[in-house]
Amino acid sequence: MSTIQNPILKGFNPDPSILRLGDDYYIATSTFEWFPGVQIHHSRDLKNWRLLTRPLNRAGQLDMRGDPDSCGIWAPCLSHDGAQFYLIYTDVKRYGRTSVGGAAGASLRDFHNYMVTCTTIDGEWSEPVYLNSSGFDPSLFHDDDGRKWLVNMLWDYRPGQNRFAGIVAQE
Repeated sequence: MSTIQNPILKGFNPDPSILRLGDDYYIATSTFEWFPGVQIHHSRDLKNWRLLTRPLNRAGQLDMRGDPDSCGIWAPCLSHDGAQFYLIYTDVKRYGRTSVGGAAGASLRDFHNYMVTCTTIDGEWSEPVYLNSSGFDPSLFHDDDGRKWLVNMLWDYRPGQNRFAGIVAQE
């Protein structure tokens, strides 16, 4: 048995979402303000990885306007329901800087969550379906009865409010 060294993906590959499908492993990672959005790597042994695809490769899938540094695509979630792949992601927009509680420089951010699908991991991914704008770090759960559940953190950027406003699950 060979030893796997960390990091398993060299370079900048934040917020990994890993998916096992049979003998194949996939990792989707954040790309922030870089286009095309999201990188998906593939492995069969969890040691040797190769960049397989960048699914958000059309302007219609990813509007980068308003995405300065450290905004853009955050924490994608890659899943499969037995028939197709799902990619959930947050496009983070920042709209200037304000003074919050006496601290200058805090940013106002909007968190827009979207979903794209594809029958093959390296195929042409769908146009995005808007899900919500209530927070970030979304995940998709595929229930045994076929229903889908979206989970994400709620975020409140208003002055004087607790930024973490809870976690929501919706069908």
